[in-house]
Amino acid sequence: MSDPAVTFPAPTRIPYPGGCVLEPGPYALDYLLRWRADVTVRGQLHPDTPVFPLLRALLADPAAHGLSAAEAAAARDRFLELAGQALTAEGGQRAWLEREFR
Repeated sequence: MSDPAVTFPAPTRIPYPGGCVLEPGPYALDYLLRWRADVTVRGQLHPDTPVFPLLRALLADPAAHGLSAAEAAAARDRFLELAGQALTAEGGQRAWLEREFR
C-alpha cells in the first residue's frame, strides 16, 4: 500500500479551559476548525497550517495541489476520523465536523 498523498498528525487532547462560558463540545469543534499542524501535500510541507481550511481548499480544487479528487477525499476522511475522535471525547459529534465540509 502506498503512502497517503496528504499527511498530518492526529490532534492531541483539546485544551478545554473549563468554566461556564462555553460547553466542551462546541469549544472542541471551534478548536478543531482552527487547529494547526504540519501538513504534507505530495511531499510539500505546509508548516503550522490550519488543517481544516487547507483540506477545504484541497477538496475545492484537488488538481491545483497535484491531487486527485479521491486523494483529497481520503484526506478529508482521515481528518473526520481523527478529529472526530477528539471531538467525541469532549462530548461533541463527528456529524458536526461533517457538516462543516458541506
